[in-house]
Amino acid sequence: MPTVPCSVVVRARDEAARIGRCLELVRAQVGVAASELIVVDNGSRDRTAEIARSAGAAVLSMPSFSFGGALNLGAERANGEIVVALSADAFASDPGWLARLLEPFADPRVACASGDRYRPDGSVLDERVVQDAALLRQYPEWGYSNGAGAFRAELWRRRPFRADLPGCEDREWAAHWIRQGYVCVIDPDLNLAHDHTHDPLPAIYRRARREAQGFAMFLDPRPQPGLVREWWSDTRFYGSPWRARLSHRRAARLLGAHAGRRRQ
Repeated sequence: MPTVPCSVVVRARDEAARIGRCLELVRAQVGVAASELIVVDNGSRDRTAEIARSAGAAVLSMPSFSFGGALNLGAERANGEIVVALSADAFASDPGWLARLLEPFADPRVACASGDRYRPDGSVLDERVVQDAALLRQYPEWGYSNGAGAFRAELWRRRPFRADLPGCEDREWAAHWIRQGYVCVIDPDLNLAHDHTHDPLPAIYRRARREAQGFAMFLDPRPQPGLVREWWSDTRFYGSPWRARLSHRRAARLLGAHAGRRRQ
């Protein structure tokens, strides 16, 4: 079992319907040496902060929000050697999830760890992948997620998350340390019930646009396929090409990504 103390930082806004369950499942984790709960509240207009405090969390207020800035604020307060980043709508799958998340940090080369359902080529992720510099160069947009992941506090103190990015602060931070010789662990056993693929179409569009803008701010420019060509040819993550081409959610994602790239 891992013995490294950890702190859990949850970013939330108007999450009264879900924050209680999220924190309750964190509290139910076993096999962890120590933990503290910190909720960074982005100006919630509901009972998010009240519910978080009643669950034993320290609540920090951040009216002016950015993904990286909110996590930096929580990490400043954290005492653990490992900081666990969690979205309020990410629910631990079982009482051993947190222990599994901390386990990779026994290797001093590991900067961060999180889960995923897919490999970058769209195939099902069925085993642990150690993302190093070579894999990062091949798939620069795939990797670590602050939706449900963990990172070394010592590395964060040396180089916090970029607060200026509209999204993808997690990928950018991981890429920085991977280029310094560290690695990122992506493991299907660390994946949580945290899925935005069935969100309303406007939310899917905005998320894709935000992420495309974020990537454009730190990745080297690369030739991008036209919208029609990408819609026709890049059918990863779907059971069949025609299912992908007929998906209205995929169309919203592609439109959002192309809009985000044009803004750079």
